[in-house]
Amino acid sequence: LFIGVNGVGKTTSIAKLASVMKKDGKKVILIGADTYRAGAVSQLNEWASRIGVDFYGSDETDPASVVFDGLSKAKEISADVALIDTAGRLQNKDNLMKELDKINRVIGNLIEGSPQETLLVIDATTGQNGISQAKQFKEITNITGIVLTKLDGTAKGGIVLAIKEEVNIPVKFIGLGEGMEDLKTF
Repeated sequence: LFIGVNGVGKTTSIAKLASVMKKDGKKVILIGADTYRAGAVSQLNEWASRIGVDFYGSDETDPASVVFDGLSKAKEISADVALIDTAGRLQNKDNLMKELDKINRVIGNLIEGSPQETLLVIDATTGQNGISQAKQFKEITNITGIVLTKLDGTAKGGIVLAIKEEVNIPVKFIGLGEGMEDLKTF
């Protein structure tokens, strides 16, 4: 499950990770549950097509329903990994944070012990607001790691150390560019 505020690179990070996992021999499905941003579902579908992985997405208004249907398809096709794209949400928007909690419950009810990974995507240029984001998202969901994006465009990646120190969430991946090979394990 990929979460974070608007414009941090969730969709692109999902595509990069899907590419890596496919190369590792995994059967991957991308689930487009960002029902808010115009074109988000079709963008993820395009990435799935380019990479050669399965896709499920819908522009219907309830993202939790999209996740349910997408995970049902993942089970049906015996996918090894389902990567779920969610809408960008500001951590101070209560209704969107409640929606994230609902998505988590749907995932957990459908697949026991899931989500196995909830990755908070943070833009490296965010600065101290990254700590606030991490703290507030952590109150709603069990964040297992951080994807720090756009490190190629800034020298401000030090926020990772502060987040690790204050919120105790490990950085799992870093984005160093826009190419498919530009997501690195940290």
